[in-house]
Amino acid sequence: MVTIGNAHDDLIHDAVLDYYGRRLATCSSDKTIKVFEVDGENYKLASTLFHHEGPVWQVAWAHPKFGSILASCSYDGKALIWKQQPQNREWQVIAEHTVHQASVNSVSWAPHELGAVLLCTSSDGRVSVVDFNEDGTTSSVVFDAHAIGVNSASWAPVSDVKDKSARRFVTCGSDNLAKIWRFDPISDKYVQEATLQGHSDWVRDVAWSPSNLVKQYIATASQDRTVLIWSPDAQGNWQKQLLTEEPFPDVCWRCSWSLSGNILAVSGGDNKVSLWKENFQGKWESAGQVDQ
Repeated sequence: MVTIGNAHDDLIHDAVLDYYGRRLATCSSDKTIKVFEVDGENYKLASTLFHHEGPVWQVAWAHPKFGSILASCSYDGKALIWKQQPQNREWQVIAEHTVHQASVNSVSWAPHELGAVLLCTSSDGRVSVVDFNEDGTTSSVVFDAHAIGVNSASWAPVSDVKDKSARRFVTCGSDNLAKIWRFDPISDKYVQEATLQGHSDWVRDVAWSPSNLVKQYIATASQDRTVLIWSPDAQGNWQKQLLTEEPFPDVCWRCSWSLSGNILAVSGGDNKVSLWKENFQGKWESAGQVDQ
């Protein structure tokens, strides 16, 4: 295991590798973003990005077909789009998304087949979807999603690129719910497709499995110390299953699927990351743990 010492001056909230695994972006309560060059087990600090005015909660790399682009979100109510300039390798803010009136808690890029589309969630209870058009213009849709605040969101994998209603994602909030949304081309709006109700406290994170070759899965991690796995039945109704019969030792903060969609990682307030895999009987069992 590789450890990067003294990376930030405060708590680190997110760390994400780019598409090729050659760069690592981290963000922190120290209001900065750091980009590291990765060479085997060596991590060299390449850039420190200053522009946010509050703790930076999350970073997200765009697909490389759009260039070296990074999105970030912060307590300052902004989502920023950064681009590395090919001439001098410096990072510059090329767009500021400032429609929200409270902390922007998550940013996530849509599957690249849908274009350069950014999904943002905020404590103001709203979700925004920003399209970055090829002519340099942007267009955004903003709507109310969770009354008390939206904590995270995750895109569904794309099955039909030509179908605009293929734009689907799931959000989670402080109302103890997760909700699935679908773009409706007729009304040009995002409409609620399903409500996932099963937690007794804030849903802190949600992750849609990136592969739907066999079955669709959505994982929700909650402050109630449980993780639920959701999958649709034959009628398309989403059914829930507890990841573990016993609650986790502490709050479940984040959940993330492997690229193949068959292994789930869960991080919690006990500073541990546990891995889970479904067996042939449809039960979820431990696949390891990271203690550092």
